[in-house]
Amino acid sequence: MNKTKSVRFQETIDVYICPSDDTIDTEDDGDLSELALDLAESAITAAIKTVEEDEYTVKDINWITHGEFTAERGRKQIEEFVLTWEYQDRWVHYTKLIETKDVVHSLHYIYSVRWSVPTANTPTALGSASAYFTIKFNKNKPPDAPVDVSFIFEGQSLVHRPGKTRFREKWTRDLVEAKHILMESNPF
Repeated sequence: MNKTKSVRFQETIDVYICPSDDTIDTEDDGDLSELALDLAESAITAAIKTVEEDEYTVKDINWITHGEFTAERGRKQIEEFVLTWEYQDRWVHYTKLIETKDVVHSLHYIYSVRWSVPTANTPTALGSASAYFTIKFNKNKPPDAPVDVSFIFEGQSLVHRPGKTRFREKWTRDLVEAKHILMESNPF
């Protein structure tokens, strides 16, 4: 699903800026300041209107509890969560458990969700992008407490939480394109 928002201003304002060696009357400064304020107010009004019209809500799923958790159920829950994201049908992804870390009072299950765009000409995609999910299973929590889930995208340090961040297809596309450019610039 590809959704694009366009914003248009209702009025056009022509502004002429004098070269630096010309002198400007103080009356012109007042007019210019007023014009700048009007332009800024119009931009702010258009931005607020765009945000108010956006009907998107950040989607989440009901995550399993500590008592229900297994490594396979965790993988399936991540798959279910990723299916709530908006992305074009051409993207495919695969989720797998890549590591389990035993940290003092918890176990961290780390999963990789690998994204790529295969085509008829290249069924095995030339580049991929990964999102890394961590499901934190706390050894001291009761069985009815939900597991703690977070995720990051490869090469980035911003930690996302399900239900708090809206997925952007652009993130995966930018990662794949950056890798493609890097591979083209380095002949092996």
